Amino acid sequence: MQISKEKLLQKANKASKNTLMETLEIEIVDFTEDTLTARMPVNSRVYQPDGVLHGGATAALAESVGSFASHIFTNTDEFFVRGLEITANHLKSVTEGYIYAKASFLHRGRTTQLLDIRVTDQYENLVSVCRLSTITLPKKK
Repeated sequence: MQISKEKLLQKANKASKNTLMETLEIEIVDFTEDTLTARMPVNSRVYQPDGVLHGGATAALAESVGSFASHIFTNTDEFFVRGLEITANHLKSVTEGYIYAKASFLHRGRTTQLLDIRVTDQYENLVSVCRLSTITLPKKK
């Protein structure tokens, strides 16, 4: 029996309880065989003092969706995933609405993964371009 996309999204978002993802109201909203997309509201919780989206909050969204993508495409019974490095180039300021982060794999190796994460606003304007590398490590038995 195959689980529905809706059920998988519910399961993914349930795993975010009591985490930074919940604090920032990050929600997984879509996935395909090769991508994962999350969104985060832009409001005073994620502002810089001058009322625009904080780059650190954008990076947190990017790392969350990228790490989660590596996690769901990994056999988590035998392995766990950790982030190694993230870079973010911020291109546009945002003051309201939602931003969306879509993670896609550039490299999906057995040990390391490299993801490209495009962050856009609700009008599909490019806000940030991020790269995340992750590592898959065996769980001790």
